Amino acid sequence: MATSAPPQPSVDGIPNLDPVPTFVPLAARSGGGLPLIELPSGHTAVHLTRYADVHRVLTDPSFGRTATNVEDGPSFLPTIMPKELLLNLDMPDHSRMRGFVNADYSVAGVERLRPLVRELVTAKAARLRGAERPDLYATVLDTLPAEVNGRFLGIPDADIAYYRPLGHTVQDASHEDVPGLVADFTELYTYLTGLVTGARPRIEGGVIDRFLAARDTVEPPLDDAELVGILLGSVLGADQNILSVASKIAYVLLCRPVLWQRLAAEPGIAPRLVDELIRLIPLGNISAFPRIAGCRIELADGVVEEGDVVYPDAFAANRDPEVFPEPLLIDPDRTGKRHLQFGYGMHHCMGAALARMEIAELLTTLAAEFPTLTLDTDPAGLTWDSGVILRRPVTLPVRW
Repeated sequence: MATSAPPQPSVDGIPNLDPVPTFVPLAARSGGGLPLIELPSGHTAVHLTRYADVHRVLTDPSFGRTATNVEDGPSFLPTIMPKELLLNLDMPDHSRMRGFVNADYSVAGVERLRPLVRELVTAKAARLRGAERPDLYATVLDTLPAEVNGRFLGIPDADIAYYRPLGHTVQDASHEDVPGLVADFTELYTYLTGLVTGARPRIEGGVIDRFLAARDTVEPPLDDAELVGILLGSVLGADQNILSVASKIAYVLLCRPVLWQRLAAEPGIAPRLVDELIRLIPLGNISAFPRIAGCRIELADGVVEEGDVVYPDAFAANRDPEVFPEPLLIDPDRTGKRHLQFGYGMHHCMGAALARMEIAELLTTLAAEFPTLTLDTDPAGLTWDSGVILRRPVTLPVRW
């Protein structure tokens, strides 16, 4: 008698995985057309959800970020950010600074960190095995990205306990305590400035040292504020952001044990599996930052006028069924277009290669050590940390 194949694993039904939108849907413009939303800042934005439309905006340099990062500008955040952050820069300033960091954050540049990731995860896995109540998040995931990034940049491990809570506040970006957010951001910025100027000790030979040595190789040379802007993006993204993505990927795999079992049996699928899950999982409660349209463009469902605020929703685009058939299925063998979770074009995430390598190595090492790992609690009862740019479960009880 013929038997049906088991259903392919899907993210559908995994508790709390998808965020609640932080915008308010509005009626479309008179005469129909593209949907509109209201941002937390009160601005009206065109909401783009089709892959083709989001891709077009992300790759068009005339859709600028700089004009949004101003007082009372259109934003999901309660405050403005430093203008030197790469994600806030437009051409030509962006290309000048991005070109400066490309080599260190390339696939080849971060590959030298792989042995370190493996060493750290192996040691943490041993502690997990000996734990009375094993918690994957607390024992393995929580500090791993900060430790890897600290060695990469040249930041002493002893500083992690100081700057990490500050970075958490910044990525949480709560509208409930803006003075507290500003105070923690200022303290973090001052700390990073001290690393750049030498007022605080750093480990010799890290990326910070290389940046300082090479700052005069661009024209004009990078000033301290620009170096701090680069460093701020790395300290936030390569710690809080990688932790959020890694935690949710681990959560999904624990909720879909067939995928964990396949990873244990076929470790070579790790890079593809990680990228497929990155496609499906938004970083925080938003999936991109607003942009200002620098020209009028016609799209399949309507027109974006010059000067419009646009929200290119990468989360929705990554689940566009016209591009990703059966988009909620977790298929590491999926082929086709590249997802947009890391952005595209000018504002493609600086740390994408680091995130991919680190999470793939983390999972490969864990699956080899714990091939029968599974969640040891009802996933619906897990506690989550949720903010504008971070969102993750903060406990993952496991058994094997």
